[in-house]
This record gives sequence, structure tokens and C-alpha cells, in this order.
Amino acid sequence: MLQELVGAIVALVCVALVYTGMAARVVKQYERGVLFRLGRVAGEVRPPGLTLIIPFVDRLAKVNMQIVTLPIPAQEGITRDNVTVRVDAVVYFRVVDATSALVKVEDYKFAVSQMAQTSLRSIIGKSDLDDLLSNREQLNQGLELMIDSPAVGWGIQVDRVEIKDVSLPDTMKRSMARQAEADRERRARIINADAELQASKKLAEAAQQMSGTPAALQLRLLQTVMAVSAEKNSTLVLPIPVELLHFLERGNRPDTPPTEGTARQTPEQPPKEITPEETTPNGDRTQAPDLNGAPGPEIGRHHLTPNPGGGSRSD
Repeated sequence: MLQELVGAIVALVCVALVYTGMAARVVKQYERGVLFRLGRVAGEVRPPGLTLIIPFVDRLAKVNMQIVTLPIPAQEGITRDNVTVRVDAVVYFRVVDATSALVKVEDYKFAVSQMAQTSLRSIIGKSDLDDLLSNREQLNQGLELMIDSPAVGWGIQVDRVEIKDVSLPDTMKRSMARQAEADRERRARIINADAELQASKKLAEAAQQMSGTPAALQLRLLQTVMAVSAEKNSTLVLPIPVELLHFLERGNRPDTPPTEGTARQTPEQPPKEITPEETTPNGDRTQAPDLNGAPGPEIGRHHLTPNPGGGSRSD
């Protein structure tokens, strides 16, 4: 009798141990348990720790409450300014309502992934290329709102969305590189021009200051010569005043030919020596030639020759 009683007690203990092993469930700290009894949600969400269920009747589903990092595959699209780009991003989300995440959506991770891809394509089509490259914070906020709006009904909260990379075509990269190079060259020229302007103002003030004291100008010239000769070279540069160059240019300038409407000037000839009056064999006297060498008019005795028409004429 006693042996049968001990055997029954041992059997009951074994059955209890087996039942407890089948009914006991452990929920980890970062998990929450949703109990389904005969296919329906029963009771509240089970907290972390040891919990018991009815074997063959209840089913406990565990939901991870940690933040999930979900990469979004690269999406190719055309921006608002007609540039083809490939953009990839990453979504950080977590489950805030375990029951809704299991009941209202079949696979919440896949649903969030598809919603993120669709929203990313929509953001690409609504944005310009400059916005994708420079205003990423604003685009991240807009993308987060687009994903979070339907996810709230699934018991999911989107914490953050980040655009990781924007891939551009090679032609666009070269165009942007040329644009950046031109912009930097423009800024460099502006800086050089500003420096030249400031230097010219200072040089003008220095020239005005040295104009009152010529000795200062000579000292400055000697300092320049010393600076040039200090280097190890065989060439010595001496500055020449600009006034001297102008003087030499005026000295070497050829005579300009006379223009129309102006009298042609002939070089003056030296005056010839005036000779005394000469006497011809007939006893006539002639005047000495003038300065140009032409014989002067005959003065003295006149000869009368008969005129065929009558009378006489004087030669």
C-alpha cells in the first residue's frame, strides 16, 4: 500500500514538472509577450520575466522592443531639375505597441522597408539636386514624417531617418567639379584685385610722402638695388626714370611730312656774295644777279630798234 502511494506521488510530481516545463515561458528584458488563447489575444502584454501559459491552449508571441536599424536599398530616380541620381538611406524605428505590431500588420519590418523605399522615391522626385546635397536635414525630417504617418497605426515609432549617400553620373560630377573650380578661381581673382587695390593706395601714400623729400626716393632706390644684388645672380637691375625715356623718344622721333594745304618749306640757302656791276662789250651795264641766281634787270643805255609797224620800240 505504501509503495503504491509513493509511486503515485512520484508520478504526480513528474507530471507537474512536465506541465510546468511546458507552461513556463521566459520573456527577456528587451521583449514583450503577447498571449494568444485559442487564436485570440488574452490579457495584457506579458512583462519580462517568468510567465506561465496553458499548454496546448495558449501561444505566447515575443516581440523585440529594441531599436531596429533597417537599411533602405539604393533607389534611382529623377530630381525636379531632371538629374538622375541614386540615393540610399537608413531607418531607425522601434515597436511601441507589441499587440498592434503583431495583429495589424503581417510583417512590420517588411512593411516599414517598403514604405521607406516608396517615400524615398517620392522625396527624390520632389527635391532639387542642390537640396539633396546640401539640405539633407530638411529632407530627413520630411522623409521621417512620410514613413511615420502610416507606421503609427502599426504600433511602430520611427526615431530617425538618414540619407547615407547620393550617387551622381560621371558627367554631372565633372560639371560640378568645373563649376567649383570656376567659383574658386573667381574668388581668388577677387582677393587678388582687392589686394592690388589696397597695395596701390599704400603706394600712392608712400609716393606722396616721398615727393617732398627726394633723398628718401634715392634711399629707396638704393635699397631696391641692394635687395636685388643680395641674391646670388649675375644680373643687376637698375630702374630708369620714365621721364628720361620720354626725352629719348622725343629726340629720336623723325620729322613728320607736310600735309596738304600747308606751304612746303624749302631749306634756306646761304646768300650769295654780291659782285660789282659788269659791263658788256657794247658798253652796257648789267645789275648783279639776285639771291636766287637770276640775272637782274639791265640798267643803263637802251638800244632803239626800228619797229615794222612804224615808230621805234625800246628794248
